Amino acid sequence: MTRAASGYRAPVDAPWWREAVTYQIYPRSFADADGDGTGDLAGITSRLDHLADLGVDAIWLSPFYPSPQIDYGYDVSDARGVDPLFGTLPDADDLLAKAHEVGLKVIIDLVPNHTSSSHPWFTKALSAGPGSPERDRYLFRDGRGPDGEEPPTNWRSVFGQPAWTRVEDGQWYLHMFDEEEPDLNWRHPEVAEEFRSVLKWWLDRGVDGFRVDVAHGLVKDLRDQHVPDGGTPNSDPAVMYDEGIEDDPMWDQPDVHGVYRDWHDLVASYPGERMLIAEAWTQGPEYLRGYLRSDEFEQAFNFRWLQAHWSAREFTDAIVSTLEALRPSSAWPTWVLSNHDAVRHRTRYGDGPQALARARAATLTMLALPGSACLYQGEELGLPHVELPPEHQQDPWAEGGNGRDGCRVPLPWSGDAPPFGFGPGDGQPWLPQPVQWTDLTVAAQTGRPDSTLEFYRSALEARRRYALGGDEEVRFLDAPEDVIAFRRGRLSVVLNCGAVPTPLPRGDVVISSGEPVGPELPPDTAVWLLGDD
Repeated sequence: MTRAASGYRAPVDAPWWREAVTYQIYPRSFADADGDGTGDLAGITSRLDHLADLGVDAIWLSPFYPSPQIDYGYDVSDARGVDPLFGTLPDADDLLAKAHEVGLKVIIDLVPNHTSSSHPWFTKALSAGPGSPERDRYLFRDGRGPDGEEPPTNWRSVFGQPAWTRVEDGQWYLHMFDEEEPDLNWRHPEVAEEFRSVLKWWLDRGVDGFRVDVAHGLVKDLRDQHVPDGGTPNSDPAVMYDEGIEDDPMWDQPDVHGVYRDWHDLVASYPGERMLIAEAWTQGPEYLRGYLRSDEFEQAFNFRWLQAHWSAREFTDAIVSTLEALRPSSAWPTWVLSNHDAVRHRTRYGDGPQALARARAATLTMLALPGSACLYQGEELGLPHVELPPEHQQDPWAEGGNGRDGCRVPLPWSGDAPPFGFGPGDGQPWLPQPVQWTDLTVAAQTGRPDSTLEFYRSALEARRRYALGGDEEVRFLDAPEDVIAFRRGRLSVVLNCGAVPTPLPRGDVVISSGEPVGPELPPDTAVWLLGDD
């Protein structure tokens, strides 16, 4: 007995991004070529063979532009350059050339919602004063109350503090993130012109696509946010919708789509199937579909999968709701389990060997789903989220806790002590690595059949052979409450989230996330089976 969740068919000439697996690189923490303890572009270039051998199709680079680094590079002061911390513009060109040589597409981050407060535009806006054309590029407003002492709206930033900061002349400026990241006014024509120029500048250098940061946030409706009785304003989409705050004047405004239709036409005018992928936090998959029209984004991250707990019900809901929401637009989903803003999924699922088993099982299930997938650096090594002591925490979002630093600890490549081959130096890198990572390095796991690295290599190879192209209909099979079972053509996939073994359907085992399986699938394990249509 089966039921269909959704259906897709990959055309023979489908664009490269349709079912691509993209690997996110956080440049500070991938590889260090010059020994200063911070990753750089030359370090990435030196390790591209690892990614080609892993079997991914593309890399996505988090920001490497000139920046004060208040928010790790998302506070951009010049979108057309390379921060000296990461190297030079020729280093970026070398990376692009080597990536293309080994068969990898290159996607770079674009940060259009805000700039750094050190951006020339913002420094001119501060000196020009109220009512000036320079100030109109940002969202400056007069305050409310006596002498304008109250902020223009009740908004909070995503980082938790008030979203407005007052300057010396009495006006306030909006910043949906850190106060060093003023939001741009996307109703100003010069802002649109500037970002068209930035897109062309990088497209001319050969990048294959752009991941658009805060794609849901460019246009704002500057009014108070309505919150439930007894609640407080909140602008963090990962939290506010769960708390019943559905009024989001700062996010997902209709006028934002005109920006992306313009960008789509520009990117499509270049050869080689260039693309755009949205980081768009919305109230649900049906809202995300608005960004995946044929004349806007090619991809958008599906955070429902990342937010699901270790639960067959939650995973099934994420799959069904996503596929059914996207079906009317014929868009394809992009699945993700970890990124630079989230607790690593190994740690989200618990502790110790069980958590690693669950992380591998969730990954194998994700890779069997229709559409594309995005991996985050280090998950192929089974890295856990790191609890850093307060003196080493640097994230402005930490708020006295661990923030996002724990998923950004530099990768271990080789050796038996920090920095584990991260760079040529002997000391700890910019965030300290746990001394217990000896068995988690790339060198230690290469060639070891039971390692997470070799599992990822095998899983990506199996995906290419058995899960891509052809008839893409997903049919859920009858299964116990704590088990997910579905078919795509000849491929059956079973994920056991329960505490007892579960019977398997008929078929030959293609790959398992754990020990070899027999007639039953152990708990915390996923398997692919190949059978008859």
